[in-house]
Amino acid sequence: MSILFTFPGQGSQRAGMLHALPDDVAVAATLDETASVLGLDPLTLDTEAALASTRAVQLCLLIAGVAMARSLAVQGGEPDMVAGFSIGEYPAAVVAGALDYADALRLVALRGQLMQQAYPSGYGMAAIVGLEHAPLAALVAQVHSDVHPVYIANLNARRQIVIAGSDHALQQVMALALQHGASKVQRLAVSVPSHCPLFGAQAQEMEAVFAQVSVRRPVLAYLSSSAARSLSDPDRIRDSLASNMARQVNWADTVRLAWERGARLALEMPSGSVLTRLTAPELADGLAISCEGQRSASLLAMLAQAKP
Repeated sequence: MSILFTFPGQGSQRAGMLHALPDDVAVAATLDETASVLGLDPLTLDTEAALASTRAVQLCLLIAGVAMARSLAVQGGEPDMVAGFSIGEYPAAVVAGALDYADALRLVALRGQLMQQAYPSGYGMAAIVGLEHAPLAALVAQVHSDVHPVYIANLNARRQIVIAGSDHALQQVMALALQHGASKVQRLAVSVPSHCPLFGAQAQEMEAVFAQVSVRRPVLAYLSSSAARSLSDPDRIRDSLASNMARQVNWADTVRLAWERGARLALEMPSGSVLTRLTAPELADGLAISCEGQRSASLLAMLAQAKP
């Protein structure tokens, strides 16, 4: 049995998420390193007011994911493979040994800033539940225009798909989706239109910065959710990380890949349990669980039991 650590994306954040991390040496060291690199106290990033910023949200998800994984690792709870959703690919790369944490902090700070500046308002994302890809794609094509763009962004599950675009277009697609059989539509707590061509220019800026960053072969399996495959070549990992803001996320296929590679326990790093709910149906004879609300001792016992 293999262990998969999953790292959530934007929308899973909550106020106080960094304050809820375990009170141990590994977490304290991660927070200290964060403060040294960013020049600020990271515990100021997870207030409700601060999390209105895309930059703060993405940094919090990076910090929380790395800190929790390190906390478990020093106590013997290490994964065999990692997968991240959107911004979650960055802490996954750090935990896999492909990217230095200090570099990840600088890159994510820039990534969040670029995304926030590009679309400060009027855009976002919405989940459509109950429609498959083909019929939803037809509705998106019906609404999409240069003035009011909208795209399919995240393939979370066969009948749970996320769209991204302008507020006006999102509302139109949501209304049409309900008329055509969707069981639920919901705006997400994401203020930017991630994972679509609207971020093409910003992805190119990230690619230019990444060219100066050292990326190594991972020491464990690194599953890219934008490629839905395992990546080991540093150049391919660099390309995936730099460009993922402008590429679709295919979480369902990524989890199936993890299952095919032997993953039977998927543990979601903070914050929230969004990925746990998406992962569980694809991990047929396994277990998906979130760190949220769990004692470290319980998590470590579960990880120890899952080891061959």
